[in-house]
Amino acid sequence: MIALTLAEIAKIVGGRLHATDGSQVVTGTVEFDTRKITEGGLFLALPGERVDGHDFAAQAVAAGAAGVLAGHEVDAPAVIAPPVDTRHSNAYVLAGDKTGEGAAVLEALAKLARHVTDRLADLTIIGITGSAGKTSTKDLIAQVLRPVGEVIAPPESFNNELGHPWTALRSGEDTRFLVLELSARGIGHIAHLCEIAPPKFGAVLNVGTAHLSEFGSREGIARGKGELVEALPEDGVAILNADDPLVAGMASRTRAKVVLVGEHPDADVRAEGIELDEQARASFTLKTARGDARVKLALNGPHQVGNALVAAAIALELGATPAEVAHRLGGAQRVSAHRMVITDRADGVTVIDDAYNANPDSVRAALKALATISRATTPARRSWAVLGPMAELGDDAVREHDEIGRLAVRLDISKLVVIGDAARAMHQGAHLEGSWGDESVLVPDADAAIALLRKEVRPGDVVLVKASNAYRLWRIAEALLEAGTK
Repeated sequence: MIALTLAEIAKIVGGRLHATDGSQVVTGTVEFDTRKITEGGLFLALPGERVDGHDFAAQAVAAGAAGVLAGHEVDAPAVIAPPVDTRHSNAYVLAGDKTGEGAAVLEALAKLARHVTDRLADLTIIGITGSAGKTSTKDLIAQVLRPVGEVIAPPESFNNELGHPWTALRSGEDTRFLVLELSARGIGHIAHLCEIAPPKFGAVLNVGTAHLSEFGSREGIARGKGELVEALPEDGVAILNADDPLVAGMASRTRAKVVLVGEHPDADVRAEGIELDEQARASFTLKTARGDARVKLALNGPHQVGNALVAAAIALELGATPAEVAHRLGGAQRVSAHRMVITDRADGVTVIDDAYNANPDSVRAALKALATISRATTPARRSWAVLGPMAELGDDAVREHDEIGRLAVRLDISKLVVIGDAARAMHQGAHLEGSWGDESVLVPDADAAIALLRKEVRPGDVVLVKASNAYRLWRIAEALLEAGTK
């Protein structure tokens, strides 16, 4: 973060000083975990379900923090955030925040992030939203732009009212690009995130069925996601997926230049001649108005083609040649954990850990990748789909889980292991589509799935593990890999 005194921070956020004259200078990072405090950093005192960050203020300063951003007075130099009305639609109330002080700290953090990003004249902010693929695309964009200058991007899926400003405040005088994911719980949330760090580039990947419980329909999701392109300035660039009609239709909602990407013939940045290798890594011809180039991705899954096109479009707009873009995309590696991590055990079992998160669109993509990998050899390898519940689907939860079970049968997945009663409709859908015998099995929890897999997985099998991240099913993948070392 750029250097600011506590007095300056208090003025920016509209807060007041406590136990300080405000002369301490914040030169380090902003943190809400005392274990990650850096010398000269700023500690965020956030209430939680089990602990309250306010109780660790003195510990944070002892660890090197210059001061604390807090909701009430603490035993350390601090800026006390002004109270906020938590009834406001955009107020983000943390679990365990019974007083609203956490919301006040987050609102102050947002104001601080906006001040810092406004001060950085050479900073280009890139926003990404979509029902699936945000994190993988963010990682690709960051790697493609890194040869040009310093890039700041969030770890994992740090994309809400805490992660968004926290990431923005990583930016400094040398930062050239700030790449941000934007998630939403309802209408107005993405617009609010755009106010915290105004993007010049905005990419909308897709409109799926994630968060149906909050938005009510895909059209509602499209209204929310489109707030990103509405926030772009006239000299900005909107990157829209030409293969998704709800996304392509957002072109009329922005003042910015529109660049369409995809396989659609109308796409400005297009993929042609897509081929997949034995690990579902895609090669394709990148078609652009400035020429063509052949791209070979090191990332797994056919869905990575669309993600790569978004990264390519942004790099091209920033002056890269098609050949440069192809070279950078070819060198891009997986960055975030538990996302299509493919590991071969010594006995030939292939474990695909894609368990960080799941929604209907990402599960479909993962199942297609599993089918591609299992059929890359002759004879085909036996395939296992180990799937847990998909969250935040509202009234459509049964239907969406049912459709995934049916898709597993249509893709001729050998074995479907469904975990938990919340995903029961997936198991039932497989049987109704035409599964029989023990091809699909419902187990109560991850431990039962691990026991089943350890007993029945054979050398040469391919096993996919995927579920919404609250279920932490990556431990199934980890157990399988551990078993392969014994």
